[in-house]
Amino acid sequence: MTSRSTRQAFAALTAPRVAAELGERSVLCLPLGSVEQHGPHLPLDTDTVIAEQFAHRLAAHSADRHDLWVGPAIPYGLSPEHAGAPGTITLDLHLYATLITTLVAEYIRSTGVGSVLLVNGHGGNRGALEAVVHQLRHSHGVTTCVLHPAALAAGRVPIGSELPEVHAGVLETALMLALDPDRVRLDLLPSEAFPDPGRRRSIGRLVLDRGVTWPWSSDDPELAADGVIGGDPRNATPELGHKLLAAALDASTHVLDRIDRATSRGPSQTLRRHHAPHA
Repeated sequence: MTSRSTRQAFAALTAPRVAAELGERSVLCLPLGSVEQHGPHLPLDTDTVIAEQFAHRLAAHSADRHDLWVGPAIPYGLSPEHAGAPGTITLDLHLYATLITTLVAEYIRSTGVGSVLLVNGHGGNRGALEAVVHQLRHSHGVTTCVLHPAALAAGRVPIGSELPEVHAGVLETALMLALDPDRVRLDLLPSEAFPDPGRRRSIGRLVLDRGVTWPWSSDDPELAADGVIGGDPRNATPELGHKLLAAALDASTHVLDRIDRATSRGPSQTLRRHHAPHA
């Protein structure tokens, strides 16, 4: 019998089991992360850990209603805002969009799934992914959307942060304390108190203002302290992290229900064959 953890993991299947287990009503979940600085206390793969572990939890959480399969995480993303820090690896826009669209097309070709859920752990990927999902829908006729777990959670659980949570602050630290606590190093944070409440206005103007887009950077002292843009990570707790995860899982229910409805009335196989890449 297939174990629950194996059942969720696409790459754990043997080739014959792919055809037996996955079908038109299955949902392929592709976790998307990054390799980038996350302050002095969080690992470079923080966004990938959050995306991948959330995707697996979502598959287990919804197993009684939805057939989710989690593909291997994509650990690289768009991180030019952190490129000034050691360890940050960023792709360029064209390469990233091509990578995601090519991988999704291959999953569709090799599995016959009717829907794809991109689980995104890195805010810097968001803009490109908004365009990618439109392209995937047009080119392949599949139901697709992007889920942003941290953003889903942040709007539903009081965080108690002194500043808006953008990067490596209370929110991401709490999630990592819940998901991978052994790699959270709060002892490496500077001893002096931070953040500076005066950064609130700059964060709102340069990062969060929906009326204008700036090429901001996490090495800008007007925005960040030690790469952190948000509240003091020392205020994060595992309990907060678990509450955030639970809230994001609950908020994802309507997303999966919508995917299921869209897939059930989705484009015909003729349309999908028409849009399939030529051999």
